[in-house]
Amino acid sequence: MYPFTEGSFAVKNGWYVAAFTHELGRELLPRTILNEPVVLYRKEDGTAVAVGGRCPHRHFPLGASCLKNDTIVCGYHGIAFDADGQCVNIPSQTHTPKTYRIPTYPLVEHGIWAWIWMGDPEKADPALLPDLTEIGAEGEGIHLKPMYVEHVNGRYQLLNDNLLDLSHIAVLHGTSIGTMDNASVPEEYERRPGYVGSKRVMRNVSAPEVYRAVGVDVETIDRTSGMSFYLPGFHAGIDESTYPAGHPREGEYIAWSRIFHGITPETYHTAHYFFALAGTDPQAVAFMEDYLKPVVGEDKFATEEIEKMLRIIGENPNELLIKSDRNAVEGRRALQAMIDAERDLDAPVPQASLHDKDMASLD
Repeated sequence: MYPFTEGSFAVKNGWYVAAFTHELGRELLPRTILNEPVVLYRKEDGTAVAVGGRCPHRHFPLGASCLKNDTIVCGYHGIAFDADGQCVNIPSQTHTPKTYRIPTYPLVEHGIWAWIWMGDPEKADPALLPDLTEIGAEGEGIHLKPMYVEHVNGRYQLLNDNLLDLSHIAVLHGTSIGTMDNASVPEEYERRPGYVGSKRVMRNVSAPEVYRAVGVDVETIDRTSGMSFYLPGFHAGIDESTYPAGHPREGEYIAWSRIFHGITPETYHTAHYFFALAGTDPQAVAFMEDYLKPVVGEDKFATEEIEKMLRIIGENPNELLIKSDRNAVEGRRALQAMIDAERDLDAPVPQASLHDKDMASLD
């Protein structure tokens, strides 16, 4: 599946955002994740759990069923499953075979997110989750707010590509949070296992329109903008600005924020997008909830339009890559390596389709 090799879809052995923690309660929450139906809920003791969302009898959606104590009762024939996935009651017979069960998935609450592991549960190590202090999601004076859960009619990797190449901010978001400096200033890169990061350090550049929207009267700023990708599906962005050299308040912070994007594959051609924001000014964070809604909408629009185009031109389009694609291609390569590592060792490995020959000039 574009932009990966034929037969590739997504990493299974990795943590994905399944929900914001505030979404989880005693009401069943159905979600499809990595093409698998899942149901999320809290047990009576408050523990959050994730189980398969399909009754194995006639495939009725368990998310459209009901919760009785800690047991899901299928809304079609009343077959009941506990939080461990085991069938505990079949109304039409007295015997409930031990083999009659639904899948369960590791689910961890970490920060404001509930993270799910869709692969081998033995490998589900919470230590692999992003450090909350490192990403700026917790700490003294930090106000963190979950904002939007978007359903996107486009494959998840288009959203990852979008976040791995922030030069688009200059154009797609040029009337709100971006200026042309978001494309023209060179990037700095960082790589380590499970991580792809980049940032731009911009000096004495034009302030974007958002500053006027929040009442900050400044023409030029020093600005640092970047994104950290914690594979397979979480991006932690930074946006900081200070008064530039020569200003009476030179070096003083104007704004400080951290932006969080949980990108979770739903199906081959759809995705879940979880957006959150942290800042040091709670009033500014509250203001940005409304202000950033159309900005995220622009990313969603671009993703869905590209998905439509792929349906027209086919799944293996050639790409004429440019210099700013370096970070996105590094992210693709890292994900492809993780997908390949999960393949059956006896299965043939598909030929590469990331257009390495076109990347030669960027390496």
